[in-house]
Amino acid sequence: MARPRLITLNVASIDGRLTLAPGYNLMAPDERWLEVVNDVGDSYQWPRALHDPQLMLEGSGSFLSPVDAALIEPEDADPPEGEHFLPAEVVEAPGRRWFAVVDGRGAIDLQFTEWPDEAWAGWHSLVLTSGAATEEHLTRLRRRGIPYLVVGREHVALARALELTGELLGVHTVVSTGGGRLGGALLRHGLVDEIDLEILPWVFGGRGTPALFDAAPLASDEWPTRLELLSHETLPDGRIRVRYGVLDHTNR
Repeated sequence: MARPRLITLNVASIDGRLTLAPGYNLMAPDERWLEVVNDVGDSYQWPRALHDPQLMLEGSGSFLSPVDAALIEPEDADPPEGEHFLPAEVVEAPGRRWFAVVDGRGAIDLQFTEWPDEAWAGWHSLVLTSGAATEEHLTRLRRRGIPYLVVGREHVALARALELTGELLGVHTVVSTGGGRLGGALLRHGLVDEIDLEILPWVFGGRGTPALFDAAPLASDEWPTRLELLSHETLPDGRIRVRYGVLDHTNR
């Protein structure tokens, strides 16, 4: 089975910044960030209505500091797989959907199984991890009833992990709301089909401030990813919603 279609979604400043400064914690925002996103509301409402995804994908950087968050890199074409945990009573629930976290080292201590919001009823936690996760961590996930897929040696092999969500869980559309490092890894390895942005009428600036697609710089023989405009919408408060389809990842 081919991998699911993948759309990246981010809310960003006009200069492509995802937070106010390096190390800024969106889980504990101050009055500046609350003012910046005051008019955004539920940022998930737009992609959920538009794409009807079966899986929302988040990176470890949303839960850990940049120092602690492991780099996310697909491995070889045939990455090793560990023993997955997919309990039938969770996986086979009617209408099951997934909130998946990329956690190659098993460093995130998830505190919930199903999303703790009535608007997200039926969405269940799923962990994408690798051989670097300890047995102690995997045991804790099993005790909490949180399914996981083990793909890759030291990092999550993203391409194969996405394929497995389709093969084992019936996922055919993924919306990734992760930060720049996850987005950059997905983009560099040709896994992105569409880029959706909600652009805020603010400029952040700042060296090292997390930005869209924070991947390694292009090598001398690599080309930028070429896009085509699918739609754009200007909102009354000055925000712009824009959608781009990925034409190719080589431009040659």
